[in-house]
Amino acid sequence: MTGIGGGVELGAQAARSRALAVLRVRSRALAVALLPAAVAVILLAGGSTGHLVGGGWDAARWAVSVLALLVLAATAAVALVVARARPAVTPTVAVAEESAPDLYRMVRDLADRLDVPAPSAIALTPDCDSWLEDRTHPAHGPPPARDQDDLSDPVGPARRRSAAAPVLVIGSPFLWWMRVGELRAVLAPVVAGTGPAAHPDIAAARRFIRGLDAAVAATSTDGRGPLARAARGGIGRVSRLLLRGCRVHAAEMERGVAAAAAERAQAVDYGLRIVAQEQVGLAYAGWDRLLTRVALPAWRMGRWPSRLDVGVVAALTELSRRDRLAEGFASRLGERPACDLLEEPGLMDEAVSLLAARLFHGGPAETGPDWAPVGWEEYPEEVVDRAWRTDAARLHRVLDTLGVRRAAEDAAPGTDGPTLSRVLDHLTTTPAEAPVPARDPAADADPDATPDPDATPGTAHHATPGIGTATPDDQATSNPQAATASDPSDPQAATTPGPQPLTTPDDQATTAPAAPGSADHSDDGNGTEDDDDDLAGTTPRGAALAAGLSAQLAREEARTQALASGTAPPPPGTTTGPAATGTALWDDRALPLLPLQPPRTGREILTAHITAMVCCAAMDTAGATPGLDWLDGPTLLVDGARRADLALHVRSLVETGDPAPLRAWLSDLGVRPEKPVRLV
Repeated sequence: MTGIGGGVELGAQAARSRALAVLRVRSRALAVALLPAAVAVILLAGGSTGHLVGGGWDAARWAVSVLALLVLAATAAVALVVARARPAVTPTVAVAEESAPDLYRMVRDLADRLDVPAPSAIALTPDCDSWLEDRTHPAHGPPPARDQDDLSDPVGPARRRSAAAPVLVIGSPFLWWMRVGELRAVLAPVVAGTGPAAHPDIAAARRFIRGLDAAVAATSTDGRGPLARAARGGIGRVSRLLLRGCRVHAAEMERGVAAAAAERAQAVDYGLRIVAQEQVGLAYAGWDRLLTRVALPAWRMGRWPSRLDVGVVAALTELSRRDRLAEGFASRLGERPACDLLEEPGLMDEAVSLLAARLFHGGPAETGPDWAPVGWEEYPEEVVDRAWRTDAARLHRVLDTLGVRRAAEDAAPGTDGPTLSRVLDHLTTTPAEAPVPARDPAADADPDATPDPDATPGTAHHATPGIGTATPDDQATSNPQAATASDPSDPQAATTPGPQPLTTPDDQATTAPAAPGSADHSDDGNGTEDDDDDLAGTTPRGAALAAGLSAQLAREEARTQALASGTAPPPPGTTTGPAATGTALWDDRALPLLPLQPPRTGREILTAHITAMVCCAAMDTAGATPGLDWLDGPTLLVDGARRADLALHVRSLVETGDPAPLRAWLSDLGVRPEKPVRLV
């Protein structure tokens, strides 16, 4: 214990010294601002006493006095903006004490064992991370009320300190996947950070840094006139200058605070923390797969899964079943889950699920006819089947605009409906047609270079997504910081105030996300070069069809955004969804704040639509059914078994125009491509 106490003391001393360095930057800035006023006072006093007389001194007195007044006015303006600017707040779902008394009791007991103040409140975030967040700014509202019989708050001064303590933000997947003991071990270094946060110097330094950061964000918007823009620009430049002066000291201060908190937390459940850390990584992996593979297709269809945290448990259980290294994790399911610490976990899961849809997809805050919750038992029918038939209908609408005949001249009566044969016949490449060649970077660099005749078209592009999915395999994570910030053994995780993309207003002042299928045309004005890259490795007919689908999706997305941004009242029967308490404290003008993936390429859109058409034909003519795979999302079930080999055959059709592999696959399943299918 002596070593632990020494480590805590050293970390705390380092943090306090860095906090004083931050405050010295503030004091020096104030001294510089007061320097002209001090000189003016000296000159005025010298003139009144008869020591500094003469025309030169009179001119100096006037000039310095005017300069002092201007500097004092500018200083007052900067101080006012810094004091009144509202620091960013992470979007969370507040957890009232009456709705989770056991959770509050566990956190307070943990704080007592660590000998630190208890957090003032608890909130949930749809992310695999946990942190402390200061919400004591007046713009954030009054502090939460405390019970009179609170054992951790027996006297008046202690009550005031507890009310000013930071809020404990917990990642909701931790509550549903982890056991109670594991959650306690993970939260130990986070709760330990309330001790350093209560130190006056550290608290003052943090308030100063947050005020400067909020001032920079507040002055980044354009003013209404040239004078306002000039004033905002000047205040912003001063705030940035002060931030640069504090940057190193602030980082070292937080590092010292985190080190002290981590050292203090080693005395609590140290052995269990090692086991819990394995669950942190596993929970993050399952949560990421669930969002990108399962939730995203539902959000695109206007449905938001109302039990995402329950789904992550199912996904991780499936991962444990498939992965030999995770076999031991399944035995944990017999222990008490941490979600039992909530009185109504279902309502909390629903609120967090709606917040996740807003943050990662940009969905509205209320449910309605076009934005309704969906349960996991309804997912195959409400999401998978509907998504496939919607994509298939869009595919045939684009074929109509391209003038593609619905049926061959010698086709049997009744086969002029939307058939899979129409798609296959149109995309079949004749010997006279050659695929669109892939771009050669070497040829771009050297105009005289010739393409390699042995190069395979399309090899530089992403693999085709799985059945019904719109994301490539192993999609990039939704929050790259969460993997490291949630590490209980990482000192930085103890006091880091949440992932920056959630809390930085500058990042929110962006334009609306690009429509699906659109590309970032940064090479020239019309984006021709990017479009060529997008469709390289496909056939000419496939490229034309992909371009039409991309344009159609862009129009639909623009129409949806126009309706979402309108001021018309909600349709009759619209009900208010689960409220994410505190949403008024963050700027939701540019959603999603954390989009899960970049826009799909034209080839990915074409592949997804052909896959959807094949699945519709299999369901209508061969008895296949839509299904849900917890790790891969929408899937096609044939005789109750998942068929994961469709993507390879669809890719062959898209890239080479050869339908033979896909026709053989259809024949093996008994699918009749000439029969019309039901569309939305």
